[in-house]
Amino acid sequence: MYIHLGGEKIIRAAELVAIFDISIEQSSKLSKQFVAGAKKRKDVELIGEEEPKSIVVTKQRIYYSPISSSTLKKRAHHFAAN
Repeated sequence: MYIHLGGEKIIRAAELVAIFDISIEQSSKLSKQFVAGAKKRKDVELIGEEEPKSIVVTKQRIYYSPISSSTLKKRAHHFAAN
């Protein structure tokens, strides 16, 4: 199964590790370090030109998605339940 992250980006549900609200980047020192390390490795992708609302962590990359974390979590839960 696949999850649409916004724009033209779709990932396999099996690749999903975590979905966070964008505010976690500002409130957690550990998450800032995690994202900074991924940016150094060029493993971060900004989806679309809208303001990001969520951070999606997969086994290979980190995506900044314009779709809210609650909507993405519903989509991911829908596939996990089936």
